[in-house]
Amino acid sequence: MSRIFLDTNFFIYLIQGTGPQAERTKYLLNAFSLRRDEILTSVMTLGELLVQPMRMGDSVLVEKYRKIMRSPGITVLPFLENGAEAFARVRMDKNIKPPDAIQLATAAIAGCDLFLTNDDRLTRVALPGIHFVTSFDKAPF
Repeated sequence: MSRIFLDTNFFIYLIQGTGPQAERTKYLLNAFSLRRDEILTSVMTLGELLVQPMRMGDSVLVEKYRKIMRSPGITVLPFLENGAEAFARVRMDKNIKPPDAIQLATAAIAGCDLFLTNDDRLTRVALPGIHFVTSFDKAPF
């Protein structure tokens, strides 16, 4: 059993995606379930997911995102004060945007084995508390 943090784009592909990326996210989610992995994400993920559907007035998509975040197998973590130092370490790299730094800091404080993203910039980040950062395609499943 591993603690796996899923970045925002995972849920976008899962809910809205088509093609290989959507199929890969479904495959991974099934693999995590079979292994009884602990799936984590952050409240930042939900905020990022809601921006576009709220902008478009798509209440159906808003509810789909809210529903998946309330799924029994997914834990939505808050960003708390104890993540500030990890956030600052990540933000020292000016190429990493604040929302991404919040995601990484939240995962680090939670002690994640794996951080999955499709943002290649993040796969170069080494942060105590996260054992491995990789893309969905390169995930060892």
